[in-house]
Amino acid sequence: MRSFAWFLALAVALSCSTPVFAQDEPNPEFVVEKMAFKLGRGVTNMATAIVEIPKQSYITVRDRGAVGYAIGPLKGIGMTLYRAFIGATETAFFLVPQPGYYDPMIEPDFVWKGWEPPQRANGMNTEEAAASGQRAGQ
Repeated sequence: MRSFAWFLALAVALSCSTPVFAQDEPNPEFVVEKMAFKLGRGVTNMATAIVEIPKQSYITVRDRGAVGYAIGPLKGIGMTLYRAFIGATETAFFLVPQPGYYDPMIEPDFVWKGWEPPQRANGMNTEEAAASGQRAGQ
């Protein structure tokens, strides 16, 4: 009975570990491409980090109204420092496949993305939803 238990444990262990050994290694060209893209993303984020000031000012005014004129530039300065730090980190560690598999460390991955209003589940953005809500209330 003991030998059967050992045999069963060994069979379970081998059946669980076999798929790990069967995985293919990533293509070297693919790995180099991901590393190069991470390096380019890091350098680009360091160079364009200053654009976060007008971006955050615009987004904050759009979403919060007049208070955004005071909060937006402060938020932009903080995001500028954060994006520059992330860019420097990605530039320094572009050979390391972290986080994920050379995934971006910040979302959106470039400063020129994310200017548009967020989309809602029904396909309308927040401005369209507010306008339709005002029409429905009339």
